[in-house]
Formats: sequence, C-alpha cells, structure tokens
Amino acid sequence: MNNTTFYVSLKGNNAWSGKLIAPNAKKTDGPFATLTRARDAARTAKAKGSVVVKIRGGVYRLEKSFELSANDSGIPDKPVVYRNYGKETPRLVGGIVIPASAFRPVDDPGIIARLDTSSRGNILQVDLKSLGLRDFGEAWESKFCGYAGWPELYFQDKRMQIARWPNEGFTRMGKVLEQGSQPRYGETPDRPGKFQYDGNRPERWLAASEVYLDGYWCYKWYCETIKIAKIDPAEKSITFSVPALYGVGGFSGGEYYAINLLEELDSPGEYYLDRQSGILYFWPPEPVKGKSIAISMLKAPLVSMNGVSDVSLVGITLEFARGSAIDMKDCNRSVVAGCTIKNIAENAINISGGVKNGVVSCDLFELGGGGITLSGGDRTTLTPGKHYAVNNHIHHYGRLYRTHRPAISLSGVGCSASHNLIHDAPHHGMDFYGNDHLIDYNIINHVCMETDDAGAVYNGRDWTARGTVLRYNFIHDIGGGPGIGNQGIYLDDCLSGITSYGNILVKIGRGFLINGGRDNVVDNNILVDCSTTVHITNQGVGEEASKGGNWPEMIDKLNAVPYKSDIWQKRYPKIAGLLEDQPGSPKYNVIENNLMYRCGSFNLAPEATEYGTIKDNWETKDTPGFVDPDTNNYALKSDSQVYKNIPGFKPIPFEKIGLYQDEFRKDIPANGGR
Repeated sequence: MNNTTFYVSLKGNNAWSGKLIAPNAKKTDGPFATLTRARDAARTAKAKGSVVVKIRGGVYRLEKSFELSANDSGIPDKPVVYRNYGKETPRLVGGIVIPASAFRPVDDPGIIARLDTSSRGNILQVDLKSLGLRDFGEAWESKFCGYAGWPELYFQDKRMQIARWPNEGFTRMGKVLEQGSQPRYGETPDRPGKFQYDGNRPERWLAASEVYLDGYWCYKWYCETIKIAKIDPAEKSITFSVPALYGVGGFSGGEYYAINLLEELDSPGEYYLDRQSGILYFWPPEPVKGKSIAISMLKAPLVSMNGVSDVSLVGITLEFARGSAIDMKDCNRSVVAGCTIKNIAENAINISGGVKNGVVSCDLFELGGGGITLSGGDRTTLTPGKHYAVNNHIHHYGRLYRTHRPAISLSGVGCSASHNLIHDAPHHGMDFYGNDHLIDYNIINHVCMETDDAGAVYNGRDWTARGTVLRYNFIHDIGGGPGIGNQGIYLDDCLSGITSYGNILVKIGRGFLINGGRDNVVDNNILVDCSTTVHITNQGVGEEASKGGNWPEMIDKLNAVPYKSDIWQKRYPKIAGLLEDQPGSPKYNVIENNLMYRCGSFNLAPEATEYGTIKDNWETKDTPGFVDPDTNNYALKSDSQVYKNIPGFKPIPFEKIGLYQDEFRKDIPANGGR
C-alpha cells in the first residue's frame, strides 16, 4: 500500500507540490500554504493509499471553516490524517489581527463624559469598520447565555474581559415588582419582569443604547441574559424587555451582572464594543506597541466535517472563535486526538450522527460553552452510536453559557465517556440523555461551583432514559449550592433504570439524589464526608395525583419511544407496564453494599423502603482502611474492614481512574488531577 505525505507551512505556496517539508533552495517547490489546498490534493492521492497531511507550526488564520465532506473520506485501512509536524504546534485561529497602530486615545467629549473617572486617559479606541470588519453579532432580547456570538478581544493571546459590573461575581436584585408568570409545560411567561435595585449604579447606564443583564432570575440552575427595556431612577427599578423564562424572583435566583457597558469600562483588560458604530474601546493591561491584538470573528466552526469517514485530526491547536471548534455531523470512525482547544465561545467539539467517532487525549479549556457533545444511535431500535470521549482534560468551561453546558454530554444510545479529568465550572460536569451509555473511570471535581440543585453527573425527567451505567468514577469537592444543594450523581425528576457501581464520592452535599425515580441501582460505592449519602424522594407521587408539574412532559417522552415494542420490552422488562404500576412512586430502587465514612445517613421516602431493596450498607466514623486519603487516594487496603463488614463489596480499581499517558498525552497533572 502506498502512503502519501503532504506538508502545509506558513512559508508554503499552493502552486507547489506540497511534498517537501520546507521550500527548496530555488523556491520552486515546497509545502502547501493552506489546509484547503492540502485537502484537495489528498482527494486525488487517497486512491493510492493512506494520506497524511503534516502541518508545520504557526498561526493559520481562518476566515471561513476548514470543511471536510464525504469526498475527503478515507477507509478503515487507508485513513486520511491531518496532524502536526514533529513537535511543532499548528494553531487554527478564528480571529483577525488588529494592528496596534490602529488604536488611538479617546478624544470625543461625549464618550469621555460617560467613562468612569478612573478610566479617563487610559482608554484607547479603534474603528473596526475602517479595518473592513462589519459583523459585530446580533442584538437580541433574551438569550440562554452571556454574549456568545459577539466578538471577543485577545491581547497577547489572552482573552480580555468585556466591560461589566460588578467586575467579578454578581449583585443581588432588590424587591421584585413584577415576577412574570411561572410557565406550565409548553408555555412561556407572558409579562416581563421588573425589580428594584439597591444603590444607584444602574443610573449610570441611562445613555447606553443596549443594556443586558446576565443572571439567575428564578432558579440557580438556569442563567439567562435579558435586555433592559427601562431604568426608572425615581422608582429605582429595572424592567426587562421580555419575560425571563421562569419568571423573576424564584426560590434561589436573584443574582445578576451587567455586560458590555462603556460606563463600566473601569479596569485594565476590559473592553467595550459599540456594535452600531463599530468602535471598540479598550483599557490595555500594558502598552499596545509591539503587542499581538486580535478579535474573534469566525462564527462557523473552525473545522466542519460532514459525512466524513476515517479521518483524523491530531496534535492541532484550535482557538479564538465565536462559534465551536469542531463540528462532526454524520461521520464514521473519525477521531480528534491530542488536540488543544481553548478560548472558544461555544462548545469545543460537537459530534452528532454516524458511528464510532471519538475524542481522545485532548485538552479543552477556557470555553464559553461546554466541552464535548456526543449524540448518536437510534432510540427506536436501541442501536448504539458508539461515539466516545476518552482521556480528555476539560476545565474552566461554561464562562458564557453558565448552565447546561457540561464538559461532556452524551445523548442517543450507546455512547461512552471514560478516563476524563473534569474540573472548575459553574454547573454540571457531565449530562447524559437517552439509553445505554457508559460513564466510567472519570475524575470530576470543583464543578457546580456557582449553581444550586445541580449534579456533577446529571440526567432527569425521563422514565425511558434507561440502561446507562456509571462506574468507577471519582467525584469530589462539589460546590455546595445556596438552597437545595448539589449532588455527586443526580437522577432527577423520576429518572429511572440507571446503575451506579463502584464510584467514589467525597465532600459533597448529597452523594446520590434519586428524585422520585425507580429501578435504579446504587451498589458498591464509597462515600466520604457527604452530608447525605443517598436521598430518594417521592416527588412523582404528587405529580401523578395532580397530573401537574413534570407529569405532562414525562408522558410525552414516554409516548415518543416505542416502549411497548419487543426490542424495548426485552431490554427493559419493567417499562411496558409502567403506567399500570403507580408510575410516580419510587419503586424497585436497590441500595446495597455501599461504604459510608464520616457521612450523614440515608434520607429515603417511605415508598423507597417499602418497595425497594436497602441492605448490606455500612456507616462508620472509624477509618475503613484507605491507602492515603490525605492525598485523595481512596483505594482500599487489602485488609480493609470493608470486606468484613460488607461481604459483597468488591475492590474498586482506584489506580486506573483518570487520565493516562498514551501516544497523544505525554504528561498528566500532578497526582493525576485528583
């Protein structure tokens, strides 16, 4: 079999052959200049065998997506690979350079008057339209995120902060004057919210044309950005332009901050973009002369793969984009490996459709959205998609989409997430939806750090989403939450048929919360320093009686799948007769063989104990024989008392949990990120 290698370099030329690592002495041949030229050459060469495109180090600025289609596919024994050359780092960047010479001091008296007194004399401005830039994002009334879709500014390759108040954290709203209606399933609120503010800070924003507040308006698990319609200094009130999704002033909401205000450009590193005039105002952290300054412009994915088979992306850095880094749609057996993705406004990698696509040994961080979404398989036939996320380090994500953008999300049927290290985020670590997923050997810590009523691993509100197994995961130091609290593994709103085996949960409010579900198994787990170990509620009982709350949505999801078909009945025998067996009752849960050290006790609804299996669990205040808990090593010694007090307890392979070294990942964090 013939193998063809092409090279891409910033010193290349698309008229050359692409088969030389560097230009020859006469500058008559050498590498290609662009990935698209290498892609086109690979289309012809792949007929002779496998193709490798090696990309030299440097910054490749993309004005549009690098697109791969079915024409660019390899076959299983003849793949097409795009990868870095040697140890060099090619960077695919969706940002455009702003020359330092284009910046000048602010001299408009009207603008200066709006600036904070501490800022005057420190702010520079640049006319982006004069540089040929026109797309500054869309105006909107309400969004499920901060300012995703607007350009972001980077100085010396570091993301700068859009002007906001307060500069960190949130402020609280005052008295709620108009909550807006709490919507029922399928409905939306009909009245904009209105609330009073404390102090007089919003009165500085009266001259601003666009004022947006990003906040938790009702629940501390849903963050939403809404445009202000009116600021009334006499009443000291703010009125929204549209209703908040869940109304204003709920159980744990009421926190917010303001974004993209000239009046709040008051710290080095902050910027404000006037989207109408196209003028960007910036307080640089140091003099701009000689510095690299860029603005993200590309909204489309940096790399778009549609209908591609047997293609790999290896050792590439992708950054500075207003959208996602990589989108893979209806692809097969294609892999992203050893890549670094950072400073992306949306999710890093989205995989949907097709089979056996994966993300392996990548580093993903500073993400506006989540990390990796995997969606595949057929729920009608329960055919697995077999997508996978393995050995990835995902951290500091959810900076714009502060809720419901986890590090890894699995949906469909038969996807897996294994050996990943996940940490530092405002909301969930992982979400899963659909059937028969495998989540194992992951480390998750310091997530749910800003939210409440959330989980390090979460799914909810679906009787049909059965068959997923969570095993051998180490989850620790999860945020506390101000109201209901947060959980290690959260099976919410009657979620049923999930198995949790061999997990280690440490320093969490609740280890497990089964919120009304049935047919769940919690077996052979270790819980340490958890206020509540296992909490099972009977939430569904009242909803069944009233047919309110989540009940309509649950019934719709049940009817959306062929749950009485032969395939479903064989895979999930209990689901066919669900509606005839008190479906709102938390029946048939199994809680057994669990070790609980320095924890609070179970909190179980009466139906859970009457109809479930609760046995062979050991609560102890005395050390059960961990190897070294001071370094977060919760492996059990061979002579641990656990094996005597819980005869059915099986060893947990703690040493295998988390990241590992492979051909793509040479280094792992100290102590494995534990």
